[in-house]
Amino acid sequence: MTETTPQTPWTATALTLFPEAFPGVLDVSLIGAAANRGLWALEAVDIREFSRHKHRSVDDTPSGGGAGMVLRPDVAAAAIDAVQSDWSGQKRPLIYLTPRGRPLSQARVREWAAGPGIAVFCGRFEGLDQRVIESREMEEVSVGDAVLAGGEVAAQLLIEACVRLLPGVLGDPASTEDESFEGDLLEYPHYTRPRVWEDREIPEVLLSGHHGQIEAWRRQQAEEITKKRRPDLWSRFLGRKENAR
Repeated sequence: MTETTPQTPWTATALTLFPEAFPGVLDVSLIGAAANRGLWALEAVDIREFSRHKHRSVDDTPSGGGAGMVLRPDVAAAAIDAVQSDWSGQKRPLIYLTPRGRPLSQARVREWAAGPGIAVFCGRFEGLDQRVIESREMEEVSVGDAVLAGGEVAAQLLIEACVRLLPGVLGDPASTEDESFEGDLLEYPHYTRPRVWEDREIPEVLLSGHHGQIEAWRRQQAEEITKKRRPDLWSRFLGRKENAR
C-alpha cells in the first residue's frame, strides 16, 4: 500500500503585534467551522518576538521628523523571512495592509483563494519602513478609504473574503455567483417573509413564480443600483459589455 502525504490546507499567516486579536471573527460561523474541518488554517506570528532590543521595541522615530513612530525594518524583515522560510518553496503573496495601497477587489481575492494561501502584515503606528516593502516585494492593499489604528481588523476582513471562496466552505457554491462585484455589478435587493412588513410589500414579481421575469427584475435592479452607487463599476461593466459584442 502506498502512503499518501496529507495535503497542506490553504493557510493564512498574520504577522502582527497583537496575535491575541486572532482568530477573532474568523472563528465563528461557516469560516470557523471550515477551519475545524481542516479546509483552511490560520497562524498568527508575533512580530515583537523578532526584536533583538532589550525592551523588545519594534518601532523608532521617523527619519526627517514628524509625529508618531515607524515600524523598524530589521524587526519586520526578520519576522517576514522567518515566515517565508516555513513555506517549503511555495509562493504565497505577502500583503501589507495600508490606506495608500491599491483597493481590495473581488477579482484579487479570487486569485489569492486559488493559491496555497497568503501572508498578511498588520501595520501599526505611522506605518512600515519603505525599504522592507520594496525589498520583500510586499503588495500594498487598502480595504477602504478610512484609517484604522492597525491592520488586524483589515486582515480578518481580507482573510474571510478569501476563505469563503475555498471549496467546501459554503454550503452552496452557487451562492457566490450573483454577489456584488461578480460581473462588475452590485447585488440586487433581497426579501423574505412576512409578505407585508410595516406596510412595505415584497415586490410582486418575486412572488409570481415566473423565473424568467424574476431573473430579469434582479438584473435590472443590479444595474440600476450599480449605476447610482458605483459609477466606476458601471463604466467598467459597460466597457466589458461593449467589448463582448
